[in-house]
Parts: sequence; structure tokens; C-alpha cells
Amino acid sequence: MHELGIVTHCAKTIVDLAEENHLKKIGSVTLEIGEVSGIMTDYFVDCWNYFKVRYPVIAESELKLKVMPAVTYCEDCKSTYETIKYGRICPKCGSPNTYLLTGNECIISEVEAEDDDEAAEN
Repeated sequence: MHELGIVTHCAKTIVDLAEENHLKKIGSVTLEIGEVSGIMTDYFVDCWNYFKVRYPVIAESELKLKVMPAVTYCEDCKSTYETIKYGRICPKCGSPNTYLLTGNECIISEVEAEDDDEAAEN
């Protein structure tokens, strides 16, 4: 149930960004979500749609999610591999001396603003 907390933080960050840049309306927000982040994407979108109406600048925005693959690094053989497929043990050398490189992130990667002319036409 941490999705609502993450959505709240993202929304406030985007609203602050819009205020700093004198933006009236955000058209879309793209987030990169790691496949082992524990974020349930369907629930995350539902939380976004529920929460965004509290802020006029993002009320009509579209949320776009990009799922980032989980990649693990082996310290012994210096190779990388798919975390979901092989887990914590390196499939190349059998070592447990591994750590996650990517796949646990939640990053605001893109914010698309609509200009005043577009907003007035819609």
C-alpha cells in the first residue's frame, strides 16, 4: 500500500516543478518503475487518478509508466544478469556475491507541459 505515498510525493514534486516554471497545465507524467520495486502498476495508476484531482495543474494529466528491468551484478565474475529469471545467485559462476544494479527505482523521467494555447483550445 506504499503506492499512495509514492503518488503523493510525485504529485507534490510535479506541482512544485510547475509552480517554479510558471506552468498552468501538465499534459503527462512519465515514471520509470523498476520491476522489483514492489510497486503494483495497476494500483499505482488508480492512486494517481484518485489523487491528481486535488491539484488543478495535474488534474487532467496522463500517467505513463515504463517498467525498468531488474539487473543484478556479480562481484566475482563481473557480469550482469536478469534478476527475475535467476534470483540472487549468479547463473554464470554460482556466486552469491551479487547486488541489484537496476530494477528497484521509481523515477520521474519526463513531465510534459501543455502551453496556454493548447489549454485554451481544449
